[in-house]
Amino acid sequence: MLAFKAEEQSQLQLVEREEIEDEEDLFEAIDKLTAHGINAGDVKKLQDAGIYTCNGLMMHTKKSLTGIKGLSEAKVDKICEAVEKIVNFGYITGSDALLKRKSVVRITTGSQALDELLGGGIETLAITEAFGEFRSGKTQLAHTLCVSTQLPINLRGGNGKVAYIDTEGTFRPDRIIPIAERFGMDPGAVLDNIIYARAYTYEHQYNLLLGLAAKMAEEPFRLLQKLAQMLSRLIKIAEEFNVAVYMTNQVIADPGGGVFISDPKKPAGGHVLAHAATIRLMFRKGKGEQRVCKVFDAPNLPEAEQVFQITPGGIADAKD
Repeated sequence: MLAFKAEEQSQLQLVEREEIEDEEDLFEAIDKLTAHGINAGDVKKLQDAGIYTCNGLMMHTKKSLTGIKGLSEAKVDKICEAVEKIVNFGYITGSDALLKRKSVVRITTGSQALDELLGGGIETLAITEAFGEFRSGKTQLAHTLCVSTQLPINLRGGNGKVAYIDTEGTFRPDRIIPIAERFGMDPGAVLDNIIYARAYTYEHQYNLLLGLAAKMAEEPFRLLQKLAQMLSRLIKIAEEFNVAVYMTNQVIADPGGGVFISDPKKPAGGHVLAHAATIRLMFRKGKGEQRVCKVFDAPNLPEAEQVFQITPGGIADAKD
């Protein structure tokens, strides 16, 4: 367990117990299929293909499942029938949808002003994309979230672990130490709860995400940081395991941006990224160490902006 201040220990243990009960409602382990007539060997084939929960299985087409070695169409039909008995997968009522939204955890950014802009913080069950120029605060927020995600729920954290997939070589473990100290946490324990991978190719990223799904089936991850694409896989992970996905994106010059556009820059990735990200944030530099975050696109947030500051202890409220 993480080393929090003494008075928080009992609260954290209580939160962990509550979390476990909640998690069991959210995710049905794939091995439950054996109770519905599916043999253990076929369940193992699903796990080897990166499918660890019934919810995750429902996100695959029958065609893709028959592509798994050793699974015939007849077996896949039987598996899908069994899964439907375990997971309600179809229309749900508006009340059920509201209940699902209540399982969303909002993780603090470290700045109260920024949290208010985001409706409470970085959300689970969603992909939050931050784009902006170099040194506009995107990676600083990533490092702050590496720490704040590990805070207990009652301290506006995620009570979970962090996975950081790095395509640009931006992760700095030494940066985590002062941020952990600022939040009153043991830096060594915080670093132990971050798993890190440097990804060099598209295939490497995809394999890392498959391996991550296996870890998440066992451990309470709350944040997945993805610095590039693999978007459909990411949204499946976000929804299957109730994790927050935060990813950063450089802006690129838009050659079609005419003289009438005040800032002829747009995020890389174009329409593909725009449709995959649930919440899109635009970062830009302010005066000194101040930065500005603008809600660029989000289903439940007004278009507004807020100033925050980069400090040795991570993202914080701006000082006047």
